[in-house]
Amino acid sequence: MLAIQFDRFGGPEVLRPTQLPAPVPGTGEVLITVEAAGVNFADTHQVDGSYLAADALPYVPGSEVVGRTPDGRRVLARVSHGYAEQVVAKESAVLEMPEELGAAEALALLVQGLTAWHLLRTSARLRTGETVVVHSAAGGVGSLAVQLAREFGAGRVLAQVSSPAKERLVLELGADAVVTYPLQEKADVVLDAVGGELFDQALDSLASFGRLVTYGNSARTGFTPVDPGRLGRLNASVVGFWLRPTLAVPGAVGGPVKELFALAAAGRLKPVAGGSYPLAEARRAHEDLLARRTTGKVILVP
Repeated sequence: MLAIQFDRFGGPEVLRPTQLPAPVPGTGEVLITVEAAGVNFADTHQVDGSYLAADALPYVPGSEVVGRTPDGRRVLARVSHGYAEQVVAKESAVLEMPEELGAAEALALLVQGLTAWHLLRTSARLRTGETVVVHSAAGGVGSLAVQLAREFGAGRVLAQVSSPAKERLVLELGADAVVTYPLQEKADVVLDAVGGELFDQALDSLASFGRLVTYGNSARTGFTPVDPGRLGRLNASVVGFWLRPTLAVPGAVGGPVKELFALAAAGRLKPVAGGSYPLAEARRAHEDLLARRTTGKVILVP
């Protein structure tokens, strides 16, 4: 079968199509023929070595797929080695999904949807009427966070984006305004996946009892150390979030995913389908993602 593999750490150039034996499911596992594999920013960290040790090489990235089981079920699944024509998944990590839901939309609701849900509900503990700022608001997580913040009762939803086209998109999704720093108003909650200078600007923009939730470092620069005394003077907090350990917490997946599916089915949540690339062009997908040329959910299609 065709798969995407890398045998050394680096940028998108290390991703290469290769032929591998089809996987064989073990006890409690199911074989899935892949309809589409999701591309996540975390995948780029696997490729550059910030998520993996060298003894894991060679490696096939990818953590989520939509596909069919041998008995014909159309499923959404959390997997390892998803950039392939076939994968195996634990039965416990497989969700049946409606035929009418597009693959990109379904994949957006899994990793990005769960991330946005937990950022707002679990980490930020958003309260009714609060002002929320979403960085990278046109991306996979950000585009859902803008909508969920409104759905969860935010009073104001402000978006930070990098281009006029992305500005139009986030306003269509329900953001009240597009902002740059310094903000004209204080924020109760800031969701930041960028880090670097933007993290520092966001911290200084928090209202009293504000929460800055950090869940990535796409700037790939070091964070300024946070002085507890500074947090005390600001009367604010910094909260870290990572989805991977969250997936093992009881109740952290099934309930939120069902809520996300219900909101999408009711038309109250619109996952943004981004670029669709042939599986063999995974390198180009990563290049576009890193260059911020994409919006919404990026997928690979075998």
